[in-house]
Amino acid sequence: MTNHETIFKLNPSVVTIRGDVAYDANGNEVSYDLQAVTAQAQADAQAAIDTKASALAKLAALGLTQDEVKALVG
Repeated sequence: MTNHETIFKLNPSVVTIRGDVAYDANGNEVSYDLQAVTAQAQADAQAAIDTKASALAKLAALGLTQDEVKALVG
């Protein structure tokens, strides 16, 4: 997840971002915690990695070969 996507996720009032500045529906600047955004983006990225690893392990546990797993996930 990108920082912009994370800003939207953590700040529901944000409707647009220009550069590093977030704005609400009325065009007012919305402040956000960049450290919190960065930490959440990193956590989301790690969660995606963990989910993929779990799915691959489950497919292997079902008896699929590595080639079969690769064919499924690309």
